[in-house]
This record gives sequence, structure tokens and C-alpha cells, in this order.
Amino acid sequence: MLPNRRSCLKAALAVPLLSTARGRADEPPRAAAERIAKAMEAPVLRTEGLDRPVAIRSMELLRNGREFLVRVRSDDGAEGLSVANSMHLIHTYPIFLNRVAPFFRGKDARGLEPLLWELYRHDDNYKYQGLALWVCVAAAEFAVLDLLGKVAGKSIGDLLGGTQRREIAVYRASGNRGNTPEEEVAYLKEIVAESGAKALKFRLGGRMSRNADSLPGRTEALIPLVREAFGPETTLYADSNSSYDAAEAIRIGRLMEEHGYAFYEEPCRFDHLEETKAVADALTIPVAGGEQEFSEERFRWMIANRGVDVVQPDLHYYGGFIRSMRVARAAHEAGMLCTPHMSGSGLGYLDAAIFASCIPNPVPFTEYKGSADVPASSDTSSLKVEAGTIRVPSGPGFGIVIDPTYVREAKPVTTT
Repeated sequence: MLPNRRSCLKAALAVPLLSTARGRADEPPRAAAERIAKAMEAPVLRTEGLDRPVAIRSMELLRNGREFLVRVRSDDGAEGLSVANSMHLIHTYPIFLNRVAPFFRGKDARGLEPLLWELYRHDDNYKYQGLALWVCVAAAEFAVLDLLGKVAGKSIGDLLGGTQRREIAVYRASGNRGNTPEEEVAYLKEIVAESGAKALKFRLGGRMSRNADSLPGRTEALIPLVREAFGPETTLYADSNSSYDAAEAIRIGRLMEEHGYAFYEEPCRFDHLEETKAVADALTIPVAGGEQEFSEERFRWMIANRGVDVVQPDLHYYGGFIRSMRVARAAHEAGMLCTPHMSGSGLGYLDAAIFASCIPNPVPFTEYKGSADVPASSDTSSLKVEAGTIRVPSGPGFGIVIDPTYVREAKPVTTT
């Protein structure tokens, strides 16, 4: 079954694929797993040219309206700025203020990669394992990367091993569920027309719904209707958001196969890894998963056991660029593809595009949910999707300037 799945994956995603294990065909599973683990543990951050310490003097959390910013400053007066995942930080910011920001003060930013492990261990932070911790860590990591990039005169992509592509083709993603199939098709046409995207994704099922649809029969009607509306030239993805058990997921997946869909996201509950693997093994359509994942070991299992075909770390939920790069590299070692999940907050569209620009194994289209309300500009990119692509900035750090007035108007956040 697996060779057929890989053949279909190659055709559906339209990119060259490696063999399932890049070593010998007769390589024992344990040896392949060890290679994957080694790839995941290989250093990511490149600090060549940073010959002097970049001591972190302060790390502040700021808020302007619903958006959160993190500002980090060095002893030498350099500054890094990131836009956090505000829809979750609004609930978890005390962890950032009490457990994350204090850890970084006084540290050499050049040691960011090993510091992530030390932060995880520090003061029993691992007991908060999950989105609550890693969204906060990602907000800090993004700011420190921006600081390092500005000090070194390098882009985020160059710090992470080198930018491999500047133009990122996007797929537009709909967040709707519960509207009629006809209403959803009309909405999809609208967002595709706005962007010129050649690919799109919509939602199936009822979200963690134990096989219930959001409307009776919506999914079975929508899958063929979208294909009919957009024709064979448009790449289609669909996301069930953990709606199904394995048997129902396989039934829906076969309908997607019939209509030429390119991947099937999170068919079973996200923490039911064995059920997801059973679906992936049964179907020819590539199965994607990992947006809710926070554990390196569980990602390692998914890759080593081919629990999915496409790994999908969320840059914020999983704790930042460095950890997500490790997942992408391990998947590459296993002949699998990677695509970032975009959690739809802050400058998430830009974060996803930067990540796709420097990983070795992206899918052809990267998720885009629209630009954020944060006023930002770049000398090297319009920061807009034009003719279905977005250009990744090439300047130092994130390569953008957030409107100084917007930053000045942001208020410091405290726990009192």
C-alpha cells in the first residue's frame, strides 16, 4: 500500500518525492528511525558572523487593541519585534510574563536554540506542555530571531539555514462550517478571486464531532460541488478538524479521492495517532496532520511510522521556527513533505511564507487566510498576495517595519 500512496502523493502534490526511507531499501526500521531522530536533533540556527555576545537586556509584552507584540532589546541597544498569536495569548499571557520573558533576560541571544530546551526544563515549565506554553515561547523566539537578524544583517530564512525560494504560491483557506454547500462555494469563489490563488481549502465535518456533520449531508454534497465549481486545474484541499473515527474518515476520504483532492487534513482526532495512520494506510489521497501537536517525540513517531503523509506544524502552537524546522528536516529525511499550519492571528500569513521559503520539502501551496490588522511594510515585498503568490521579504530579521506609531501606542502588559 505505501508505494502506491507515495506514487499518488507525487502526482497530487506535483513535486518530486524521495523514497519513504532515504537510506537503503532494505534498511531496518530501527535504523531508519534513528536517522530520522538524528535529523530532528541537528542544529538549525546559524549564527556565523555574530562574533560578540548579544545579551538580552529586556523582553516586553505590548498590546495594541487585540494584538500583542513582543519587544526584545540587547545591552547594545539593538531591538527585535514580533507579533504574537494574539487569539491565544489573550488567555496565556501570564505564562509569558511569569515564566518565559524572565528566563531570557541576561541570556546571549546567539544561544537561542539550546536555550529553548533549557527554558522547557526551567522551573518545571514542562508541566505546562501544550499550546499554553508553546504559544508564549514562539512569541519570544520570533522576537529574538528578529533581533539576531537585525544585528547580523540577515533574514530569518538565512538564520534558519538559507532561503531557498522567495515567491511562495498560496492556497486560500475558508474557516466556514455550517453554511450550505452553495453558500460555501460562493464564498470560496470570492476569496480565490481576491488573491488569484490556484488552490484552496475548506472545512468538512463538524469539528471534533464524533462523525456528525455540521449540517446533514453537507460534506458529501460539498466535495463534488467544489470540484465542479473550480474545475480540474484548481488544487483542492479539505480539513475535517478531527471530525471522524477511522471508518468514517476512510469513507469521506474515498469520496475526496474520486474527485481528485490533493490532501486530507486531520481526518481523525488529532491525538489519535494510530487511527490517523489507519486512515493514511487505507487511502491513496495524502493525509496531513500535526497542527495541534506540541511534542517532538510524537512528531518523531508520526514520521518514523508514516502516520501521515504531510507533516503540518503550527509555528505558534508548536513553539516557533526552530522546532518546526526540525520537524520539516526529519520529514525530508523520511521522504515526506511539510506545510506550515497557519493559526490565523497576528502576521501568521508572513510567518508561514517565511517558513515555506527555507524548508527543503514544502508542498506546492502554503496556507493564507488574509492579511492581519497590524500595519507593516517592507522595502522588498508588498506583503500582499498578487497573482496567487506572496514575495518573502529579504531584509534583516523579518524584513518588515511595523508602523512606529502603532508600536508607540501599544501599552505594556503586566500581570497586575
